[in-house]
Amino acid sequence: MIALLLFGSFFLFLGLGIPVAFALGLSAVVTLVTTDGFQVLDVVPSVMFPSMSSGTLLAIPFFILAGIVMQYTGISQRLVDLAFLIFGRLRHGLAAVTIISAFFFSAIAGSGPATVAAIGAILIPALVRNGYQKKHAVSLVAASGSMGIVVPPSIAFIIFAVVAAEFGKISISRLFIAGIAPGIIMALAFFIAALFVPRVRELAGLPVRAKTGAEATSTAAGSDSAGNGGSGDGAAGDGAAAGKTQLLTTNGKAASASSGSSGSDVGTVDPTVTDHHDGGFGEFMSALIKAIPGLLIPVIILGGIYGGIFTPTEAGAVASVYALVVGVFVYRELTWKDMPKVFLESGVSTAVIMVIVGVASLFSYVITVEGVAGRISTAVLDVTDNKYLILAVITIILLIVGAFVDAISAFYLFVPILVPILIGVGVDMTTIGVFMTVNLAIGLFTPPVGLNLYVGAGIGKIKLEEVARGIMPFLICAIIALLLITYIPAISNWLPDLLGVG
Repeated sequence: MIALLLFGSFFLFLGLGIPVAFALGLSAVVTLVTTDGFQVLDVVPSVMFPSMSSGTLLAIPFFILAGIVMQYTGISQRLVDLAFLIFGRLRHGLAAVTIISAFFFSAIAGSGPATVAAIGAILIPALVRNGYQKKHAVSLVAASGSMGIVVPPSIAFIIFAVVAAEFGKISISRLFIAGIAPGIIMALAFFIAALFVPRVRELAGLPVRAKTGAEATSTAAGSDSAGNGGSGDGAAGDGAAAGKTQLLTTNGKAASASSGSSGSDVGTVDPTVTDHHDGGFGEFMSALIKAIPGLLIPVIILGGIYGGIFTPTEAGAVASVYALVVGVFVYRELTWKDMPKVFLESGVSTAVIMVIVGVASLFSYVITVEGVAGRISTAVLDVTDNKYLILAVITIILLIVGAFVDAISAFYLFVPILVPILIGVGVDMTTIGVFMTVNLAIGLFTPPVGLNLYVGAGIGKIKLEEVARGIMPFLICAIIALLLITYIPAISNWLPDLLGVG
């Protein structure tokens, strides 16, 4: 009866259009008042505030700040430029560039929507110009962005470790390293899906380099490039088109791939102001040097954690300070005038997450104290103790839930219920954390409420309904990857075990 009241009121509030966070809190309060009276309401602040002030969660605002700073410094453009030089000459090179750029930016931002926002403004217009239907271009970016909560450092892994701590020992460090192999498998799945996506036309996709000086200035007048929180690659004296990667189409027109381009118009620039290049060693080294400060962030974070130099929380602080130094003194695209805006944005993002953590922890408290989790676990195990069948059922549940509820809320909702069941049938904590996170990552681009879809649709200026029709190839391949990760625990465990991360 209590379970019916708790979950029934939650889904009722969702159906009334109340945001997930408030629906969680209201349903928990309704259940507490109904079962124990109004006098029990004094437990609400005593549960919410300690959960939000957990020392482990201190890593979240630091990682958020680092990700936002790197968005303002144009690191996403530099990652894309480097990926273009390596993979742009391949037939499906632009799809590979999108996925690889998303993978590396995920290792900086730790968030799916942030990854989509960072690379989408650059790559959605480029994909459209090179023959991809807009719905498939947005879908590819939205799906690739889901790796943001799987590839370390992952905010979702931090939340899981905090919520699941009472059920078994699991470290954030182990979850971080365990997410690398599943992240690579997801990237391969998205690339395979991109191979089957129909294109409006087949284009060469060969990168060209815009000329600098007066020619670059005249070229910029015909293109729609704009910085992604900065001025692209160059210093203050560079031309607007200088150093930008462009894609040469089969009709001889060059399409800009610089950030901030509108996704609605397919513009071209005069091919007479572009130079063919052979992706030589010098140009590759130039792009690599520009991208190195950004590429070093995951190296510093993971290397510091696994080298025993600092904890994951301290790694977040180091990453944020490093990002500020790079933005102000290395790339020089982040000015002191930008600081209030950067800190305000990171503060708001952190506040949103902490509010969700607070109300979701109250919901989780009710599940535990009222014995809901224990009764559900017993009921499930009484029906079957077949591990593979239970994993299949839980996968279906999480895929459905992930389409409506964000990962943080879902962890507080279902970890108290599902983790005891999975432990009871012999699934280890690392596999549980990874497979639940990948499930909820897929929810980020699953209609109707996938947040990545909304971000991508906004960048591409396309209706969500159209994106939903284009997402199916990526969704199918992602589910196949999920099944591999779920039923082959070694995928999640082999690298942490190899490195001796407990």
